[in-house]
Amino acid sequence: MSSYSVRPATSRDAKAIAEIHVATWQATYKDLMPEDYLSKITVEKRLPYWREAIEFSEPQLLVATDGDEIVGFVGFDRSRDAGTKSTVGEIWALYVMPAHWGKGVGVALWDGAREGLKEEGCTQVTLWVLLRNERALRFYEHAAGFKREMPSLKTVAFGSTKLEEIRLKRTVD
Repeated sequence: MSSYSVRPATSRDAKAIAEIHVATWQATYKDLMPEDYLSKITVEKRLPYWREAIEFSEPQLLVATDGDEIVGFVGFDRSRDAGTKSTVGEIWALYVMPAHWGKGVGVALWDGAREGLKEEGCTQVTLWVLLRNERALRFYEHAAGFKREMPSLKTVAFGSTKLEEIRLKRTVD
């Protein structure tokens, strides 16, 4: 049984969410993206985005806590992909502090997001992952039951580097 709790994010959580976002990007993408690109992703730049997301619930945000410490978060809502039905949700972001990787935080956040998506009437859920982010692909495919949609590959620019993203999908049930 996990010692992590999941709850809706509040305005007081914005800084911790921004810190987790930046720390996770720095750790996850250090070998995939240019250092100058990653160095521009700062807490100060991410903080206004997460404050607004919490204020307007777009996306809806949940945080995972270990005692009083926020150790991860998930953002979810309707799919942003053009032409999707209103019953398709999307995981916009799911990040866990590197010190807590592999300890059940991601599963707890996914479970919370899945419940939230069910409450919104979603029957399917998608997300986008960098094809070279093997840790995330393993988590989503093995721990959360997502499947790759092969024709969905798209190329995204991160500074001077172009990387492929793939969409994953599953039923919400």
